[in-house]
Formats: sequence, C-alpha cells, structure tokens
Amino acid sequence: MALTGIALDDWLALGQVFRYRGHQIRWWEAGVGEPLLLIHGFPSGSWDWHYLWNALAERYRVIALDMIGFAFSDKPRNYTYSLIDQADLQQALLQHLGVDQYHVLAHDYGDSVAQELLVRHEQGPGFLRSMCFLNGGLFPETHHPVLLQKLLMSPIGSFIGSRYNRDRMARTFGNIFGPQTKPDEQELDAFWQMIEFNQGPKIMHLLIRYMADRRVHRDRWVAAMQRARVPLRVIDGAVDPVSGARMVERYRQLIPNPDTVLLPHIGHYPQVEAPELVLQHYLTFRQQQVDVTAHTTTPA
Repeated sequence: MALTGIALDDWLALGQVFRYRGHQIRWWEAGVGEPLLLIHGFPSGSWDWHYLWNALAERYRVIALDMIGFAFSDKPRNYTYSLIDQADLQQALLQHLGVDQYHVLAHDYGDSVAQELLVRHEQGPGFLRSMCFLNGGLFPETHHPVLLQKLLMSPIGSFIGSRYNRDRMARTFGNIFGPQTKPDEQELDAFWQMIEFNQGPKIMHLLIRYMADRRVHRDRWVAAMQRARVPLRVIDGAVDPVSGARMVERYRQLIPNPDTVLLPHIGHYPQVEAPELVLQHYLTFRQQQVDVTAHTTTPA
C-alpha cells in the first residue's frame, strides 16, 4: 500500500519549538511506544521523513528536529556548526523530553550525527537500542561529493552559497535521485522552501564543514561501529552517486556481521523515493530484534 505523505505546510503546523544555546529549534513528535529518533540530512530537514512519519507513529514514539542551520530552525551566521554540536542538540531535545533510551533512524548528514551518538553510547552506560542508516557518508573514503559540495568547501564557498537558487538545487537533486524516482515540482518546491527559509543559502558554506568533521572523526566512528553492542542496519539506495553501492561494499568489508539492504534503482533519498521499501526493511530489522529477545528469554 502506498504511503501518504504530509504537505509541507501541514508538517510545519505540527512542529513545536524549544531553545538550544539561545536559538529556536523546531521539532516534532507523534505516536506512543519505544522512542525512535529520526535524524535528517543535508541540505534539507525533518520533512524528509514525511512519507514514513504516520506509519512509524502507529508503532513507535517518533521524534525529529530540524538541526540548527537547517530547514525551520534558526540559522545563525555567527555560529560554529559541527557534527559534534548537532549530536549535543539531539541529546538536548531528548533530555528535554525525558527520553533516556531510544532507537535511531538516520540519513546522510544525520548518519554522521548518529555515528557520534554511537560513540557516546559505547563509552558510557548506554542509551541506544538500535541504529539504522540510510544513504550517507559513513566512510569518507567512499563518499563522492557533488559539485555543489566541492564548491561550498572551496575558498569561494560563501559566494557559491549566496548564489544558490531553486534551479541549481533542482539540477543537483535530479542527479542524486534514482532514474525512475526523480522528485516532482511540488517536492522540489518543498525542498527549496526548507533551504531558503531564513536566508539559509548564506550559511551553506558553514554547514558544509561537516565533510571535514567526517575525516577528523572517521577512525573513532568506525571503531564504534565495529564494536557496537546494539543492532545496526544499512538500507541504501544502490544508484546514489554520492553514497550508494560503493559505500555498502565498504561497510561489508569493515563491519563484522554486516546487515545491509540495497535498493535497486533507488538514489540518495530512499525515504522519499521508495518509502514503502524503507518501511518494510526497517520494520523487518526491528522485528528481528524482537525475535532475538524472545528466543533468548524463552525457557529451554
């Protein structure tokens, strides 16, 4: 059955606000049950999950925020954006909500934030129940940035960001989606509305520093995945030119007992391009955890 999405205006109306380091952060919550934190990617926001939102909320307590600098949260120009700070932000919201144990489903930039959370989990008493990654740069050596990302990282990054517009965004998104699952004009309008809100293009050269963060933290993030005490799964659009099949191949080389799902013909945004498949494979992942728990607690 096809999943029904949520129009961006309706999505925005459902949001709430809390403050983080003096800035307004937009966040969403729905459903009951085990908490599930959804972490979005670059350069969009939590609306990326809108096709999955209601279906997941039927089963879990789903929580998501627009990270600082993204979508409908504040986008300060005098701010040191980093993946470490974004992980702090996720934990600040969960503390605000009184959530101390949760699952994670992440995408793109959000994968790196999730990796940092996994390190913190492994170093402490533990707060994660499981982690699932969609397309993202889990390994800098397999990440192939698009031209826009390269230009934003260059000395002319601020100029490139200030000239970024919907047409350029549409071309980029058209190249990273699958050949049969391109975003339509309404979806492109919504993506652009998230990006342009509060003059977002003017800070894109600051947000893009995450690519350098990934290289700095690569070894400790990968080590945490290799020794993870929680279930991990990758669900990946295979034809994504940024972090598709090559990334999954590297994951299988480096991570013990790798649990991976490749979606043929799907690109960088599987939760938008093939939400039904993502839901199916995510629910299977979660059911496996239930089955393992039941098996280990059943008397012989």
